[in-house]
Amino acid sequence: MARAFLVVMDSVGIGGAPDADRFFNGDLPDIGANTLAHIAQACAEGRAEEGRSGPLNLPNLDRLGLGSAMRLASSVPFPGLDATPEGLWGCAAEVSPGKDTPSGHWELAGLPVPWNWHFFPDAIPAFPADLSAFVAGAAGAPGILGDCHASGTEIIARHGAEHMKTGAPICYTSADSVFQIAAHEETFGLERLLELCRTVAPRLHEMKVGRVIARPFVGTPETGFTRTTNRRDFAIAPPAKLLTNWVQEAGGKVHAIGKIGDIFTMSGIDTLKKGSDADLMEHLSEAIETAEEGSLTFANFVEFDSLYGHRRDISGYARALEWFDAKIGKLLPRLRSGDIMVLTADHGNDPSWPGTDHTREQVPVLIAGSGQAGSIGARTFADVGMSVAAHLGIPGAGPGRSFL
Repeated sequence: MARAFLVVMDSVGIGGAPDADRFFNGDLPDIGANTLAHIAQACAEGRAEEGRSGPLNLPNLDRLGLGSAMRLASSVPFPGLDATPEGLWGCAAEVSPGKDTPSGHWELAGLPVPWNWHFFPDAIPAFPADLSAFVAGAAGAPGILGDCHASGTEIIARHGAEHMKTGAPICYTSADSVFQIAAHEETFGLERLLELCRTVAPRLHEMKVGRVIARPFVGTPETGFTRTTNRRDFAIAPPAKLLTNWVQEAGGKVHAIGKIGDIFTMSGIDTLKKGSDADLMEHLSEAIETAEEGSLTFANFVEFDSLYGHRRDISGYARALEWFDAKIGKLLPRLRSGDIMVLTADHGNDPSWPGTDHTREQVPVLIAGSGQAGSIGARTFADVGMSVAAHLGIPGAGPGRSFL
């Protein structure tokens, strides 16, 4: 029997999406965005020196074929990352009409999104009056705060004091199909925030808004506010079966690490472990020791995206990449005979790009443990899910084609 580990490096794009001209940060199309290449350029030029120094150092991912995948996906130049690949490698483009988390993950699991998501206009107010009134009523509050496109940390700093005084939830969105609700864990209450999101999520999902996201924070106006790790995504349910269901129906176990449970509304998932990316790496390490034969371990490392991409923090993103590379390098030799680990991403989030939102990019597809080496070429996201199914010897449905 075989085991599979599907690891999503959230937002680690490598540029070159063929339809990037249809996706925007503000008025600027995503043409030319390239998360990894621009980070590598900044590191080589001494523009990413906070908490780290020098050229971007990713020896383990590069040996798997990261640099080769970047060159396949895009002509944007970057220094380094020129190792000869030791595994299977390639790049993948998304066909779903979005550059958001659910679209990327569903398609990686074999199911392209079959509809157009609803996006809120970049205007003030951003939300229809009846929706805002519904949310305020569900919160038992006199109204909502925010009601616009915003960075989460910025809007909490702007409205945190008023929220604590009035109890009105802070509601905001982005270029993604999301409705985000921020509230103070202590004065508003974490469980109250989660219950509010549960209550309003069905209405947002009817509108084809992909996620309602609870964004709890702590702190005071005097000391400042900090978001906590108790974020929770209330995602629209997948409309059809996908990789997690395929594995379960074949008798295998599915272990989710990170926000995978939220993204798939726990569909086809047996166990779930959460925490910071450092915690998630420990959970992945444990899964390599304990996961059953025939199982899928599906992990998402979100902090590339949430802490550094959206905040346009190049140094922080580079630090996170180098930390991840060092940690994953220690896990790869522990894979058993018959295991594969697929490392990929769900979209881009170029920290050098104007704006604060995701960027439409291709992603790397790096496969360790297959016993093969070479290029799998340019693929679609859906090929990843079909390939994992093929490795586990189970039937899959959907448009993907296995590269194994």
